[in-house]
Amino acid sequence: MSSSSSTPSNTLLLHSCFLIFCLLSAPSCVSMFSGIETGDLEKRDDLFPQILRDEAVARLYELGKVSDGSGYLERTFLSPASMRAIDVIRTWMEDAGLRTWVDQMGNVHGRVDGANANAGALLIGSHMDTVVDAGMFDGSLGIVSAISALKAMHVNGKLQKLKRPVEVIAFSDEEGVRFQTTFLGSGAIAGILPATTLEISDKRDVMIKDFLKENSIDITAESLSKLKYDPKSVWGYVEVHIEQGPVLEQVGFPLGVVKGIAGQTRLKVTVRGSQGHAGTVPMSMRQDPMAAAAEQIVLLESLCKHPEEYLSYDGHCSDSTVKSLSSSLVCTVGEISTWPSASNVIPGQVTYTVDIRAIDDLGREAVIYDLSKQIYQICDKRSVSCIIEHKHDAGAVICDSDMSSQLKTAAYSALKKMEGDIQDEVPTLMSGAGHDAMAISHLTKVGMLFVRCRGGISHSPQEHVLDNDVWAAGLATMSFLENLS
Repeated sequence: MSSSSSTPSNTLLLHSCFLIFCLLSAPSCVSMFSGIETGDLEKRDDLFPQILRDEAVARLYELGKVSDGSGYLERTFLSPASMRAIDVIRTWMEDAGLRTWVDQMGNVHGRVDGANANAGALLIGSHMDTVVDAGMFDGSLGIVSAISALKAMHVNGKLQKLKRPVEVIAFSDEEGVRFQTTFLGSGAIAGILPATTLEISDKRDVMIKDFLKENSIDITAESLSKLKYDPKSVWGYVEVHIEQGPVLEQVGFPLGVVKGIAGQTRLKVTVRGSQGHAGTVPMSMRQDPMAAAAEQIVLLESLCKHPEEYLSYDGHCSDSTVKSLSSSLVCTVGEISTWPSASNVIPGQVTYTVDIRAIDDLGREAVIYDLSKQIYQICDKRSVSCIIEHKHDAGAVICDSDMSSQLKTAAYSALKKMEGDIQDEVPTLMSGAGHDAMAISHLTKVGMLFVRCRGGISHSPQEHVLDNDVWAAGLATMSFLENLS
């Protein structure tokens, strides 16, 4: 109901009910639409609520149902669900007036040349793959927001007036679930995937190149290299993504600008011991890889909670580095497997993964060095063997200052249109999560816009973004596109 059709008392009642709802469900949402009703906003032709909110939200829910799992969302690299998602996304891109194609790594592209086809292109997008038992906004929001913004411009006749080409890309693999190596899609476009990547195998010993052949894609080292974009043809890259953290909700803002992304390392640790009968091998004679792995995992937690107590000040790790680690370092063991994995058998082998992230690259390297040294020491003490494999390394990325400034202006403009008045500045924050922007930063300058998510929850079915925050993201994206230099 709009204010024009409400009595003053009814309007007051509506505002009171909305305020009570906000206080009960999400305190931060009090700051949004505190003085303007949604009905009033929908009368504004320049806000495109039917496209940027209603249709965008419907598409997020539609894509959230495209899954390989039954009763939960799972869409991994070129799985059957991913192939269905490719068709859906291409249809949406074409509906927005874009020319579309799919490359040999399964990335979906939609492009418009604008008024100057020879200018460097703005790339914009995110990933369409998910983790297991995922939420429906991670990755998908960035794709849908970009397509929706361009569709709105298509409707109002501004698409062909863009000052430079714009290309939306739905990247095929960011999460790295199946092959335990991230950025297969964006890494190919950035040219940072070595040919040896095609030899990486999943848990069933199926290599990437063979898996691609199963999907009728015959890729070679030469064709992989041809996927790399010429840096001269690209102006920059923008990614819209849910925050995956609680900061924006705490400060009461729907949008925030990202100033940088933490570096990340993934390790695979294999501990081998002596397999034996659980009832007959005395404790003093055991070479138990499970006990060794457990000690190593507890050590990892202690090191990452208190790096200042473990790292040496020998010229490689400065006081400022340790201080940076104390505020940004996070470490996770997310997967453990044993062989033969029976309750009455001392395992012969234990394998676990380690995920280490920090803003300071030198500090992250110091942590890995110290951790590796102590893992080997534990293995020697327990008479078991250890192998540490580096599965993924990505340096920290600092977003381009000019592009970040433009995104901040676009976000402010969008929120001002929606709220009518903004007293506070659009927040600037760091990202602890990895994004395709990390890979694309090897190709061109990057910028990111974060969108508030409820409770800061991500990689979970509980992941949620308010409809009006989806709207704000699309409106900010459109504002950025309209003001491209």
